[in-house]
Amino acid sequence: MSTEIHNAPPKAPTWLGWVLMIGGIIGLILSVIIMAEKLAILEDPGHITSCDFNAVLACGDVMRSGQANAFGIPNPLIGIAGFAAVAIIGAGILAGGGFRGWFWFGAQAGLTFAMMFCHWLAYQSMSVIRALCPYCMGVWTVSIIMFVLVTAWNVKTFSGSDSTFVNALYKYKWVIAIVWLLLIAAAAVWSFRYMF
Repeated sequence: MSTEIHNAPPKAPTWLGWVLMIGGIIGLILSVIIMAEKLAILEDPGHITSCDFNAVLACGDVMRSGQANAFGIPNPLIGIAGFAAVAIIGAGILAGGGFRGWFWFGAQAGLTFAMMFCHWLAYQSMSVIRALCPYCMGVWTVSIIMFVLVTAWNVKTFSGSDSTFVNALYKYKWVIAIVWLLLIAAAAVWSFRYMF
């Protein structure tokens, strides 16, 4: 009996379950909207998207770019699959499920890819395409929040360390996520400072 308890996978906290489920659902909805707009553009090249507001906030420019098909398929297809998986993980946590270290390693790898991809897309939007997609920025936001929070929990749970760094990372995880997003927002404002 004690062996079974010892070998039981760690239970993620409820707050992490809520973050992953809600973040996954938001990301999934945004990805579906982006995909629908992308299909509308393919059907009618002159289609004006629901988030074409001005020269800066112009989803159509972003969706028509080559960067919108970074891996040879529309980017939102990756988001639809990835965010659905994340939402299911969150629901599993809320249902009382525990996942082993290898599973969390896979989740960490997926969220790390998402975070890096979002930063590449953010750079492309600000510096190359010179337009921003509000739906895409919503995807960046939930991806970064989920990456930071899962990373903080994984490091604290699986590193075997009780160092000051590990404790600070876990304690200030929300602060780190918010500051990270504010830095991206500041970069966007700076990039488009002459267009306002």
